Amino acid sequence: MLDPRKLHLLRELARRGTIAAVAEAVTFTPSAVSQQLSALEREAGVPLLERTGRTVTLTPAGLLLVEHAQAVLEQLERASAALAAARGGPSGPLRIGAFPTAARVLLPPALAGLTGAHPGLEPMVAEIDPAHVSAALRAGELDVALVHEYDFVPPVTDASIETEPLFSEPMYLTDRPSIAAARGDAWITNKPGTLCHTMAIRACQAAGFEPVVRHHLDDFDTVLAFAAAGQGVALVPHLAATDPPHGVRLTRLPLSRRTLAAFRRGNGGHPAIAAAVTAFRTAVTHLPL
Repeated sequence: MLDPRKLHLLRELARRGTIAAVAEAVTFTPSAVSQQLSALEREAGVPLLERTGRTVTLTPAGLLLVEHAQAVLEQLERASAALAAARGGPSGPLRIGAFPTAARVLLPPALAGLTGAHPGLEPMVAEIDPAHVSAALRAGELDVALVHEYDFVPPVTDASIETEPLFSEPMYLTDRPSIAAARGDAWITNKPGTLCHTMAIRACQAAGFEPVVRHHLDDFDTVLAFAAAGQGVALVPHLAATDPPHGVRLTRLPLSRRTLAAFRRGNGGHPAIAAAVTAFRTAVTHLPL
């Protein structure tokens, strides 16, 4: 019988690439992870890993088992969700991840509605960039998260994550009539490694140039303050641009940002997850979109 906990480690190795990264994600020592994977190989009866010095790659049998592991782990999520529903209404800790704009605009009314309807729930919120959400959900660090995706940037969730769309919002450019017109300007973008940064770079590339980035700022209020001070141009989403500083002109672009709820595949029927998604949807109806 294959151990689901070991299958989880194998799936993480396929996603993260190194035993050290898996160990860090699941708070094991690298030696413990290696021992668990070796035990899984014995259970499987075929080599799953190919070790060359410190490098570990999955064999064809290992890759095949990862595909089946995803299905097994998804079914376990469904079973856990069904048992939680059988125990009664939503209760206990609920770990929510959110990007800054959603944490500021969407979550306060959503949490008020959620805890009002389900006082036994204990929501705990952590800010996180969508690029890191899939790993945090797989590792069990989060139960549900708000993520976004942009034009020019493919979705960052993987096959182990399920999403439900919540809303879409337009993007704006500060103080220029088009991205092409900002070719010679200094730019303000979010930090490298974030989806917002990638979106800005690719939008400029689509307009035929590489932007000269002067400032890296993650908070859109600060981005707009810098734009008002003449420190560069920037792309900002609608919810961050409803009350721009004096002197900042905004041009609506044919680009959008889409916000989704994300959770482990198979876990959408869990009472707490379902209640959270319902609260998100209710809060969306009151947003200035």
